[in-house]
Amino acid sequence: MKRVERLHALSEMLLRSGKRGVSAERLAGEFEVSVRTIKRDLDALENSGAPVWSRPGPGGGYGLATGASLPPVTLSPAQAMALMAAVTAAPDAPYADLAAAGIQKILDVLDPKTKARADELGSRVWVNALPSSSRAIKSALEEGMADQRVIRIRYTSKSGTTTTRDVEPVLFASTNGQWYLVGWCRLRNAMRWFTVARIERASVTRTACSGHTIHEVGEPPANARPVHTRGG
Repeated sequence: MKRVERLHALSEMLLRSGKRGVSAERLAGEFEVSVRTIKRDLDALENSGAPVWSRPGPGGGYGLATGASLPPVTLSPAQAMALMAAVTAAPDAPYADLAAAGIQKILDVLDPKTKARADELGSRVWVNALPSSSRAIKSALEEGMADQRVIRIRYTSKSGTTTTRDVEPVLFASTNGQWYLVGWCRLRNAMRWFTVARIERASVTRTACSGHTIHEVGEPPANARPVHTRGG
């Protein structure tokens, strides 16, 4: 049984054990591996975000919170490398840090052979990643967008004029190699595109956005398109 298959089967067995839990010794016997291997697998499940619990002492063991499960992760080395390359090449993308953390969780539950091949292939892909905006600015923009709250920014335009503006975030856009915050500017009372690299400071206010939508922005530029998750 491959490790990724064992991790999925292990998560299902932990779920079935309910509140009783199951000992590492029993798990090792069930999967015909060592107790040490089982404990490494349990650590991998926990690092991937699975709510693994443990109860020490006689009669103790391990379990998984009710309602939780771990979907099987079956990536090829090239797919794993592609995810790493995409995040590495776009450090200024919104939520890039969260994406990197999510990819690391996936890599943690890959079988060792696949992970090793992905690492080797990754060494053959170089990216020229430009310096990203400060983490404080990115965090404020991401939080304001996710919570739909007004963001106060200090912004220097291309002409060199610096202003402080309250912006209702509507969307992030990447076009011509630049990331933009697109939102309703309360200073200009209009929809505006702000180059993220020109935002010098940003903070999230307690004011909720008033409901401006992406339809007010218009169609994406010819070389840009919306990002959607693909349904099954």
